[in-house]
Amino acid sequence: MAYLTQAQLDTMGFASLGHDVKISDKASIYNAEQMTLGDHTRIDDFCVVSGCVTTGRNVHIAPLCLVAGGTPGIEFSDFSGLAYGVKIFAQSDDYSGATMTNPTVPAAFKSETKARVSLGRHVIVGANAVVAPGVSLADGTAVGAGSVVLASSAPWSIMAGVPAKHIKTRSSDLLALEDELLQAESH
Repeated sequence: MAYLTQAQLDTMGFASLGHDVKISDKASIYNAEQMTLGDHTRIDDFCVVSGCVTTGRNVHIAPLCLVAGGTPGIEFSDFSGLAYGVKIFAQSDDYSGATMTNPTVPAAFKSETKARVSLGRHVIVGANAVVAPGVSLADGTAVGAGSVVLASSAPWSIMAGVPAKHIKTRSSDLLALEDELLQAESH
């Protein structure tokens, strides 16, 4: 995988760009001026990232992901990540038939849900999962592959299914490893 050079990243016009950010040269980035990318953020091949997007440190977006922040935005906290093919939407058309849909239709003829999405620290979203507008995944949440997340989670939840539901509690033992990593970096 080839990553953009620091010079290329610097010319893209990000609102803020941390240290050691890696973006594949095969990723598509739209509205970079609305994005704040933290230290050690990595965006892999064939991702589409657009709109208002903020990442903390050590955030990973695996290949083939769609991160559509729109105007409400999507926030990734430290150490959160997406597995292959995840789709996260902060905006969505009304599919009920009461209004028209799609971006070519003027706003007066459609109704969109627009709500910020947030991923807490150490959140991991499994391959091909979908996260809907307004969802807040609390610290430590793990989402199973292929899930459709329509509701927010409690901290350290494991969620799975269509729609995703809490199935059990996730261990928080990894917090000790985070402490070790941060201490090692400070020396």
